[in-house]
Amino acid sequence: MLPMTSYTTILFDFGGVIAAEGFHSGLEAIGREHGLDPAETFRLGKEIVYGSGFVVGAVNESFYWDEFRRRTGISTTDERLRRQILERFVPFPEMLAALDRLRGMGFTLVIASDQTNWLDELDERHHFFALFHRVFNSYHLGLSKQDSRYFSKVLVELDCRPQAAVFLDDNRGNIERAESQGIRGILVKDPAGALAELEQLLGTEH
Repeated sequence: MLPMTSYTTILFDFGGVIAAEGFHSGLEAIGREHGLDPAETFRLGKEIVYGSGFVVGAVNESFYWDEFRRRTGISTTDERLRRQILERFVPFPEMLAALDRLRGMGFTLVIASDQTNWLDELDERHHFFALFHRVFNSYHLGLSKQDSRYFSKVLVELDCRPQAAVFLDDNRGNIERAESQGIRGILVKDPAGALAELEQLLGTEH
């Protein structure tokens, strides 16, 4: 049974919220390994993931890495590059425990992520999908969180009023776009702090 709250549905970003942000840290590690500026390597990798359409399933992973190598001058295999990213997406134990508790209270839990085919692969490793009622991955949805329509589409799919939803993300722009659709946003800087803010909002402190 839900606590006395107007919120029924909680949306969670994946990287930086449910798990460590492997895309950012992985691309920076690739840059360091190859003598490139880590911040610039991340900027390029992010630009390509959105610009190529990989994040919305318009191209496949091989296309992404070919373009990444072309733009950076890095010469190594897809497997070595992807391993640097995927091994860093490690779920936060305190977040997994909180998800299990919130689901037990009756909240509808949802992943709302700008991710690629990697999210499905990461679930095969860590088995976190089972904690959620729905998973919305931009790669399969064909729409990213850089477009506010992402959030309205998710709400329609969930048959959820915006005022009943809370969204946790570590990207301020995503939070602002969600809030433009009437969703309550929580900007995540660290898991413990975000969970404390969420529990205060829901009235579920323990």
